[in-house]
Amino acid sequence: MKYIFYGLGILILSLGISLTIQSGLGTSPFDALLVGLSKEIGLTVGSWEVLISVLLLICNAILTRKKPILLGLITAFITGIGIDLWLFVVKNTLYLNALLSKLICFGIGLVLIGLGTAIYLQTKFASTPIDHLTLIIRDLSKRTILFSRTLVYA
Repeated sequence: MKYIFYGLGILILSLGISLTIQSGLGTSPFDALLVGLSKEIGLTVGSWEVLISVLLLICNAILTRKKPILLGLITAFITGIGIDLWLFVVKNTLYLNALLSKLICFGIGLVLIGLGTAIYLQTKFASTPIDHLTLIIRDLSKRTILFSRTLVYA
């Protein structure tokens, strides 16, 4: 049952990311990086999700002075595939011309990102390397998750 919730959470999360990207109104700083790399260098947004996650995995291992948590790559890989699949579906089915339709798409995307993240993190199976980095910074700085996530995004 744990793996079903894990997969469902990742699918919801990746749909939310895709909707915020498609809205054209903005994304999280991490997703904006992925979209920018995709547009400027090439590869898909999902491919950049995996590549950047590998770099973060190495950074996390250095910060904690422990072996890399390779399960995080599974989450990044599934999320990357999910983003690419949902972007394909969303780009071919949603045509957002009016500001109101973009706002609705963006709002639904934000809710789905929060919901999907909450569902998949509750399984405690494998967080993405960026989520793990947030927790590492929280533990090292003895500050809040809000502070840690802000620092990561900055």
